[in-house]
Amino acid sequence: MKIEIQHLGDVQFSVSTRGHIIYSDQPEDNGGYDEGMTPPEMFLGALGACAAFYAVAYLKRKGLPYEGTRVEAHADKLKNPARLGEMVLRVLTPSELNEEDQRGVDESVAKCILHNTLTHPPVIKTEILCAQQV
Repeated sequence: MKIEIQHLGDVQFSVSTRGHIIYSDQPEDNGGYDEGMTPPEMFLGALGACAAFYAVAYLKRKGLPYEGTRVEAHADKLKNPARLGEMVLRVLTPSELNEEDQRGVDESVAKCILHNTLTHPPVIKTEILCAQQV
């Protein structure tokens, strides 16, 4: 997987892969123009989208209604160091689920690649290169 992030000006960036582009910005009170999500919002949104994908996959597999499934993702910003705190994913299904299917959705969501990445953190390496070295 390769994602390219390009500085556009001020605190705005494009994030692109496979011909898809999204934009990142900051709220006006943080020096931005509020024309895109912040990186932590993208991060939390990606986790929620991953959870939704796995929830819908379970519902489809079980022949249950899945159209209109939603996920609300919540997290608090913490300091020292700056990070997201406890993350809560609220899966809203279009119909009532029995206890077995609620557990099934929960277990399916826990298989999300981003959920697993957070519960089994990777090593993060940073390489600093000058334009002439690329």
